Amino acid sequence: MNPNAPSFGFNPAASGFVPRSTQPSQSQQGQDDVYNQGFTNQGFTGQGYGQNYADQGFANQGFSGQGFSGQNVASQGFSGAGFAAPRSSASSSGQSPLPPAAAAVAGEKPAGAKKAVSISLGGAKKEAPVEKVEAKQTNANEGKAEVKAAEQTENKPAANTLKAAPAASKGQAAKQQNKAEKKVAEKAAVDADKVLEDARKATDEETMKDLFGDAEVKAHMNVVFVGHVDAGKSTLGGNLLYLTGMVDKRTLEKYEREAKELGRESWYLSWALDSTSQERAKGKTVEVGRAYFETPKRRYTILDAPGHKSYVPNMIGGAAQADTAILVISARRGEFETGFERGGQTREHAVLVKTAGVQRLIVVVNKMDDPTVNWDKERYDEIVGKLSPFLKASGFNPKTDVTFVPVSAYSGANLKEKVSAEQCNWYDGQALLDILDGASLGDRKLTESLKLPISEKYADMGTYVVGKLESGRIKKGDSLILMPNRTPVETVGIFSEQDEEVPAAISGDNVRIKLKGVDLDEVQAGYVLTEPRDPVHVVTRFEAQLAILEHRNIICAGYSAVMHAHAMSEEVSLVELLHYYDKKTGKKSRRGPQFAKKGMKIIALIQTNEPVCLERFKDYPQLGRFTLRDEGKTIAIGKVTKLLDDTPNMDKLSLDS
Repeated sequence: MNPNAPSFGFNPAASGFVPRSTQPSQSQQGQDDVYNQGFTNQGFTGQGYGQNYADQGFANQGFSGQGFSGQNVASQGFSGAGFAAPRSSASSSGQSPLPPAAAAVAGEKPAGAKKAVSISLGGAKKEAPVEKVEAKQTNANEGKAEVKAAEQTENKPAANTLKAAPAASKGQAAKQQNKAEKKVAEKAAVDADKVLEDARKATDEETMKDLFGDAEVKAHMNVVFVGHVDAGKSTLGGNLLYLTGMVDKRTLEKYEREAKELGRESWYLSWALDSTSQERAKGKTVEVGRAYFETPKRRYTILDAPGHKSYVPNMIGGAAQADTAILVISARRGEFETGFERGGQTREHAVLVKTAGVQRLIVVVNKMDDPTVNWDKERYDEIVGKLSPFLKASGFNPKTDVTFVPVSAYSGANLKEKVSAEQCNWYDGQALLDILDGASLGDRKLTESLKLPISEKYADMGTYVVGKLESGRIKKGDSLILMPNRTPVETVGIFSEQDEEVPAAISGDNVRIKLKGVDLDEVQAGYVLTEPRDPVHVVTRFEAQLAILEHRNIICAGYSAVMHAHAMSEEVSLVELLHYYDKKTGKKSRRGPQFAKKGMKIIALIQTNEPVCLERFKDYPQLGRFTLRDEGKTIAIGKVTKLLDDTPNMDKLSLDS
């Protein structure tokens, strides 16, 4: 340090200077002990002794010009650092306060007394309290002597001087403030979400009471079984029906005898779901099998989707109705590799169920009792290790959305009861039914308007339709509209999966409904039952975001494919490619691309051959997502972003009016 620098000048003769000896120290009990605990002889020259409160903290810490430590709190931290050091006034009986001393700054006029500030460790500036110190009359010579001693101390360079920590910058202070504000906002958002959730639950409870009275109604879940052919989907479903009491032992023994006569003894469990002679003879599911079972906690509808690639459209129809998907994997040596690594349906099914809106995936590793596996942990871990990265790339979060469970669908091990330690001593998870009972159902949109896509139809002394309520509720006697034809209908009866008539159904339920006012040939799969006050949108043109998964050629305007959305399938064409998304930045282009290829994400204008029922994805996800298929392959997945036109009301355009 340079003691001759102008900024370090000290003028003891300045008007109003009062030496330290004339100022009595503040008597504050315990200050010596506090000072000596953390700072004594720690590189702070001249601090081998305790000082009172007014002297603590900055004496000789790189601030030349503070050789004495007699300044009070208001004068700490600035003396000799380019600032005028304000002094608190000393008063005594009969004397007026003394004017403050000024420190000379190089190149500037002496500054007047400034507002006292202090430096806090948090970096914020705040007013320092000004203490009144009574002055004592002392010998002037003693004062001069002390000043001289102080000057000598100042002129000696400190051996181990440290720079005082600077106050936090404005940027840091702003960051801290923003962080605090963000925490407050997050807490407020969580509180708001909780309030909305509580309000929704209260409203749902009122709706349930209005529909069903005081009767206890179990929550309903739709579960679709997907996976490669011969993975054991139907066998798994059949055994679940038996274990939950939906298929009695006598019926199962009958299936076993009939299967043995056809040389298909090991398939008898699957016959509970594969009901047609064609399916039983070939051992392959063709249609989406439907079954129902209950646990003490929930009601379940099983949708057994076909695994063969020729029946993928049927599988999509089943997945569109599901809340949870069970991906069945065969652990048998060679079978897993065939289904997953060699162009099998395992990969495509996983992508399709995600596209269909299924948020929860349970991966059932089946055939763990096979002689080639014998509940081997290494084989199980191998399958989990290969599937997890792929499922993550498909959009599932392996930590929150996916659960793996080893089972034997044929023997029933780890289906209802946890597998025994004798069979499998390394698995510490739950049995399959316990996992299903604990799966989240999400927001059922009970208070929204009715949206019920029709998946099947049949005639039985009237017109019946089958489907899952995507939102709202329905009661016997309701007056509804069948879209897109705007046919007015009335609900004559509502039936559960067990063919029992029920007074009402709510969002999430899979039901059969008898309709009045419409013939069977006027109903198609993909039509939607809705309320007159808020009908589903009907369009022939819409904009959608597309992710191109696979195509051997480039895709240009004019390309045609089959669109699968909810329970509907319709041929569509790409009228125009409007925008594309940059892979690196994710930003949308201003101009459309000339073509699209595998791996690209685009926005396209799509036109349908016939009017279809759709909603924007952000409004009704289940009615706003779709897949495009061509040549037996899934070409793209998409979501509706904008509805361009509604078909006109045909009643208003009638020539008779």
